[in-house]
Amino acid sequence: MIKFLAILFYSLITLLDKTITETLDLPDNIYEEIPAIVCPSCGSIHVIKNGSIHNGKPKYQCNCCGRQFVNKPTKTTISDETKQLIDRLLLERISLRGIARVIGVSWSWLQNYVNDKYGCISHYIEVSEKTTGKLTIECDEMWSFVDNKNNQVYIWLTIDRNTRQIVGCFIGDRTRKSARKLWESLPAIYQQNAIAYTDFWQAYKTVILPNHHRAVGKETGLTNHIERLNNTFRQRVSRLVRSTLSFSKKLSNHIGAIWYFVHGYNAELASL
Repeated sequence: MIKFLAILFYSLITLLDKTITETLDLPDNIYEEIPAIVCPSCGSIHVIKNGSIHNGKPKYQCNCCGRQFVNKPTKTTISDETKQLIDRLLLERISLRGIARVIGVSWSWLQNYVNDKYGCISHYIEVSEKTTGKLTIECDEMWSFVDNKNNQVYIWLTIDRNTRQIVGCFIGDRTRKSARKLWESLPAIYQQNAIAYTDFWQAYKTVILPNHHRAVGKETGLTNHIERLNNTFRQRVSRLVRSTLSFSKKLSNHIGAIWYFVHGYNAELASL
């Protein structure tokens, strides 16, 4: 009797299940197991959704090891045209996260790309050789910071008054040693023949020969060009804005960004 009731109960369940499936038009594989999302680092299935990446694909985080990942990622190749556009945007007052949003690349890829570019940038300025005519240069130092405003870094710059080209650059502190490094960064023809106009900062007097040095105040207008260049730097390099969240976190990136802009600025002048 019990066996008969069990067979009858099983038959009723099977018939009911078939009726529901046909009525709702459910697929035959409805009871197949949905594949679990597995952490690529530790193999755990205890993962949760954690937002999405730039292209909208969901991102996951492992509750065991904390790894963030994309399930079945598809690698995309960044075209040379996109890289060239990024190179131009780096010369404008746009943060790296802003560039990543506009271009549609991941911020981590962009940071690595910029780090590699800044690491290979030349710290030497090539200028067209001058053999005749009067050479006049203007020197000044500009305050900036890295990581926090207590960590001050000074950008020492020298420009040719006639061509407006940057002919000397050094990033360091505000000591006589840094002033010496600035002077050594100048091409030999400027060190030997140019008349240098600076402010009254004492460090300049110790590295520039007296017969080549002219210390003047801002009211004379004889350092207007270098002062204007400082303003250009602050307007076009987001790291140098006085109140900004785009400041450099690493000194190496700070130095690389300044030199990258120096070369870009001189290239713009050469193309005019």
